[in-house]
Amino acid sequence: MSADVLNLNIAVSAQTKGEALLDTVNNLSAMHADMFVVRHSQSGAAHMIASHVKPDIHVINAGDGRHAHPTQALLDMFTIRRYKHDFHNLRVAIVGDILHSRVARSQIHALSTLGVPEIRVIAPKTLLPNKVERLGVHVYHDMEKGLCNVDVVIMLRLQNERMQGASLPSSEEFFKYYGLTPEKLAKAKPDAIVMHPGPMNRGVEIDSLVADGKQSVILPQVTFGIAVRMAVMSILAGN
Repeated sequence: MSADVLNLNIAVSAQTKGEALLDTVNNLSAMHADMFVVRHSQSGAAHMIASHVKPDIHVINAGDGRHAHPTQALLDMFTIRRYKHDFHNLRVAIVGDILHSRVARSQIHALSTLGVPEIRVIAPKTLLPNKVERLGVHVYHDMEKGLCNVDVVIMLRLQNERMQGASLPSSEEFFKYYGLTPEKLAKAKPDAIVMHPGPMNRGVEIDSLVADGKQSVILPQVTFGIAVRMAVMSILAGN
């Protein structure tokens, strides 16, 4: 898009020397940055930055803690639209580490907004947020029951770096009950699509036969993500 890009890794920036995040942002603003694309381990970081910069500076949330990942949800919705065309007659299952996933939260909000009548989450109890039903989802702990007659299967990565304590006995145990195999996928509709925000852990969340199979749209997701994120930046830059 012909923009000049400055990458700043907060982990090795002046913030580690005691400089506050907003001081870093103020310094970048003084360099006449027009847009901040913020990926941060703390939930709410992008919102805090947006509330402190000048009105003509745009802030894109590229993932904050466990809170949200809006552009990933946008490209996922574009992918579903591309293959399924209409949201109003779909059953969508989101499978895996719901508790630690910012992607899952944004996907649920987006699917609800677009009128998907049935959103399912499939996970062990230790990987589900408390009272997740309040988000308007149907909860399943049995993967085969949860996948029955669904149109879209969205697998999630195990967020091991965000887990505290023993949420799972082992990755092998997780794959046994919640890994997507051809046998489990057979419970979904024959034309169901399989998605994953990446990076995939083969043999943990998904079997290679599924990841590379004819129902997988994981690589097209990546391609669509380029156009969707370019569109977000283009729209903001035009305002």
